[in-house]
Amino acid sequence: MTNGGLLAAASLVLTLLSGLAFAEPVNIVAAENFYGDVATQIGGVHVAVTSILATPDDDTHLFEGSASIARALVTAKIVIVNGVDYDPWMEKLLVANKAPGRREILVATLAHKTRGDNPRLWYSPAAMKALAGALSVGLAVIDPTHRDDYQRSEAVFGASLESLDTKIAQMRQKYVGQPVAASEAVSSYLAELLGLKVPNEEFVLEVMSNAEPSASNIAAFENDLKDHKVKVMLYNAQGRVPAVQRLVQIAKDENIPVVGISETEPPGATYQQWMARQLEELDKALAGEAP
Repeated sequence: MTNGGLLAAASLVLTLLSGLAFAEPVNIVAAENFYGDVATQIGGVHVAVTSILATPDDDTHLFEGSASIARALVTAKIVIVNGVDYDPWMEKLLVANKAPGRREILVATLAHKTRGDNPRLWYSPAAMKALAGALSVGLAVIDPTHRDDYQRSEAVFGASLESLDTKIAQMRQKYVGQPVAASEAVSSYLAELLGLKVPNEEFVLEVMSNAEPSASNIAAFENDLKDHKVKVMLYNAQGRVPAVQRLVQIAKDENIPVVGISETEPPGATYQQWMARQLEELDKALAGEAP
């Protein structure tokens, strides 16, 4: 090969390597950090993920948009929204910051949930598995070069949920029908999966709709605790409802185990670790083990 041919070949190789090294990742914006975590697990090094609600201090009901979030939405190739009125601000931001070709994944649609249903969809492993599938497909369309990587990551994620499914099945076998008090809807899907009986559902619905719990429902909740009609009290660890905080204290005074269920994935944990940790805490509480 002539010197000119060698130079041309070398130039082509460098061009290809440069394209591989500096290929821009696929920008993904997730309304909540647990969805952002799944996006990172599926996309790996090929994606850049921004999670809007990312810390336990973030409150979806009080959130307000910013210029940086608007810019992130305009450049995003994929956006993940919970839906069913959990993050209505996100839907407004998408309308105000349009981007041609942007793929918008609505988890509520994947989970077959509509307005009025409990919006804490991430407490359903099946919903998260469906999200992983939607991400794998969407990323493959945007970035077909790494289709195999996305499919492998989806398979790995699905396999990682099997341990959660196993733990849920084991706990359901042990505790199905056991009565627990739940102050907020954040724990409702978990209680349903485990077959637990929640006697104070009207109280939960009032808190979920941001209404002040009625005196009669508060009294019924208190009686369940004081009469030891429930084995455990579940509450939203990130909630700030005064009536709920008072009930937590009553449960503690009555030596009823209290388990906090959080709405936001804690820093330094994956979705799988977060769910497994909460299941383990609930398992110990239902078994009567000291924390």
